[in-house]
Amino acid sequence: MPYTPDIVEEMNLLVKFPMHSNMEGIKVHSDANPALVSAAQRLYAKGLVTQVDGGYLTHSGHQVAENAKIALRILAGKTTE
Repeated sequence: MPYTPDIVEEMNLLVKFPMHSNMEGIKVHSDANPALVSAAQRLYAKGLVTQVDGGYLTHSGHQVAENAKIALRILAGKTTE
């Protein structure tokens, strides 16, 4: 299954979450880019974030974000963190 534009937007949003603390999240404001607002809503519907506008990563969201960051780092040619 190829990446769709929606999945790319969701992954771009997921990699913005800080991974060093479960007490830090992000908020997508209602006047943000509509694609970003929609991505946050879809991530919430999938149970990956705690709020429709971002919030915190759920346990599953943390795992997905971690894997997305690893894939991005590899594809960008960066082999170290």
